[in-house]
Amino acid sequence: MRVHHVNCGTMCPVARRLVNGEGSLFERATMVCHCLVVETKSGLALVDTGLGTADLADPRGRLGGAFAKIAAPTLDPAETALAHVTRLGFRRDDVKHILPTHLDLDHAGGLSDFPDATVHIFSAEHGAAMAPVSHERFRYRAPQWAHGPKWNLLETAGDKWFGFDGVRAVGGTDDEILLVPTIGHTRGHCAIAVRTPDGWLLHAGDAYFFHGEMDATKPRCPPALAAFQRLVAMDDRARRKNQARLRELARDRAGEVRVFCAHSPVELDALAG
Repeated sequence: MRVHHVNCGTMCPVARRLVNGEGSLFERATMVCHCLVVETKSGLALVDTGLGTADLADPRGRLGGAFAKIAAPTLDPAETALAHVTRLGFRRDDVKHILPTHLDLDHAGGLSDFPDATVHIFSAEHGAAMAPVSHERFRYRAPQWAHGPKWNLLETAGDKWFGFDGVRAVGGTDDEILLVPTIGHTRGHCAIAVRTPDGWLLHAGDAYFFHGEMDATKPRCPPALAAFQRLVAMDDRARRKNQARLRELARDRAGEVRVFCAHSPVELDALAG
């Protein structure tokens, strides 16, 4: 099991100090779409897909004008999951599994670049994306799955993993990739656990946004990101509870589990290096 940490979309919103916790209010911030390319015995598995090639070709149509303006993605073709897969010496068809932490537009854009892959996701998240309510209508973008993905809809089960309940193993991966329920940010949000020879990697998606939120003694988050998380959460109480559990996991199992989120450039730099 070999894992590659890649950035599938750089975003540059305003007010760096309020987003990255450093710099000035007048600088552009930097956020990434931290994805994984996992080499398994049955082919490649992707954890999240970031922004896809079709998103770059039609950002307003696929992502919406508000996202394009506020997030200010760089739209670099070299950052798509397909470009990373090709750069690593693989083909599009080598991708057999896709595991989105959730279906927000900056996590699901690359689905259409791998139409033959099976997309493993909790049914609650799929249901939310197919029939959004309230502000869910702004986070999910139907054009990203208009090609008709091969969905494998899963229910939370009775399995346990380091204190988390309802964990599901992904078929075809020798039970070395798990969906770990971490609802709150969205109705069916999950973290993805990948077993490696050096221990577990846990991609926490948008369960948190800033590396400082995993600090065991003084968790912190820049004000813009903290406010954004509260604003877009479908269940903020559950989000905060699961974030606390992730913080405990990172502290108590530091030698067994490496926890990281989707948008921290600090965590991506540490792991990609």
